[in-house]
Amino acid sequence: MFSKRAIQLLAVLLAFALVAAACGDDSDSDATTATTAGTTTTADAGDGGDGGDDTTTTTAAPEPVDFTLGMILVGPKNDNGYSQAHFEGAEYVIEKLGLTDDNLLLFEFANTTDTPGLSLPGVARDMVDLGADLIVFNSDDMKTGAFEAAEELPDVPMIWVSGDSAWADGKDYRPDLANLSNVWAQMTYGKMIAGCAAALTTQTGDLAYLGPLTNDETRRLVNAAYVGAQYCWENYRGESPADLSFTVTYIGFWFEIPGLTLDPVLVVNDFIDDGADVTLSGIDANVALRRTGQRADAGESLWAVPYDFIGACDEAPDVCLGVPYFNWGPAYLEAAQAVLDGSFTAEWHWYEPDWANINDLDSSVIGFYQGDGLSADNAASLDTFIDGLADGSIELFKGPLNWQDGTAWLADGETATDFQVWYSEQCLEGIVGACSINVFG
Repeated sequence: MFSKRAIQLLAVLLAFALVAAACGDDSDSDATTATTAGTTTTADAGDGGDGGDDTTTTTAAPEPVDFTLGMILVGPKNDNGYSQAHFEGAEYVIEKLGLTDDNLLLFEFANTTDTPGLSLPGVARDMVDLGADLIVFNSDDMKTGAFEAAEELPDVPMIWVSGDSAWADGKDYRPDLANLSNVWAQMTYGKMIAGCAAALTTQTGDLAYLGPLTNDETRRLVNAAYVGAQYCWENYRGESPADLSFTVTYIGFWFEIPGLTLDPVLVVNDFIDDGADVTLSGIDANVALRRTGQRADAGESLWAVPYDFIGACDEAPDVCLGVPYFNWGPAYLEAAQAVLDGSFTAEWHWYEPDWANINDLDSSVIGFYQGDGLSADNAASLDTFIDGLADGSIELFKGPLNWQDGTAWLADGETATDFQVWYSEQCLEGIVGACSINVFG
């Protein structure tokens, strides 16, 4: 079933068309208006009293852009997390192109549990019928639906977020899908920063990570947080790596589905009860920060690092160390402009931060917002760490590094390639918790 927003939009468009048709022929008008290339000339019938020229010329706004964006979200647009970051990225495009909300088609809860019988190609077809010029599938889980939609609608530009179908070296490369691009951000850097902030702050030396489902993407992010934590624990705090504990528990999906996933509130409680004083989140919803804030309000010394959304800290600012967030606006605007100028092609984009300013909302697809829970001294150390990532003096995916099962991932001195990082088949040695299978198969 298509979203209420899109259905309302269709009704508005139909109503507008009827009004326009009714008003299109006004033979009794006292004025005639002609518009040409940026100017509007109005000739008033006047009273003819002095025979003067009653014509006025004013500068008009440029022709509006004709563009409609279709956004398919795995969750709700107001989750204070992953889906909201995409929704606000879409709004950024609409604003920058000078469009209105009517140019944004939205489908929320695009997962088979919340929307049984969901057909993603069907949603795409409906969006095209409503005028969509670009369609975004915002989740890795939408792979099959994105492929089918791209096959059925080969002339419609589409984006499968976090995918690798347009990467010539990728495992899922589909050169036949010339209309399907991939967009993702190198959030590994954001998670390294998150891990560093956690290690700088912990008083127990016990960190915990609330994971979603297990796949290459989520493992690469857990690994990034781990190596960031290890580096800062050792280099800024002068502690032994062996004295830092890092545990991950995956709940089974991107957010809680009662009866199917683990309850993330209970998982966070278990983390804290077992001694963790900093919880890093990897799920789409803001549960880790919210629960940490509740227990901190009861007198415990706790902190958390949420994920995905720049405004996530607002739910419990005092315990929030910061948030690595996605800023999809610049990436989506680039794609929209390519559609408008006819240059859109299937490309694989894995955006680095804008190292000149990772929090520049007009240029950096990822950033890190430092929260109120981060002390001034630790913030200074974190800034130094970020500078090291930026200039390349800190390279954390460099061997020797082993997988959890003890097999080598990177040999001594070997730096990981994009391929090795993207396809992270295990968590790293030193991380506690099952990383290779999903809780529910």
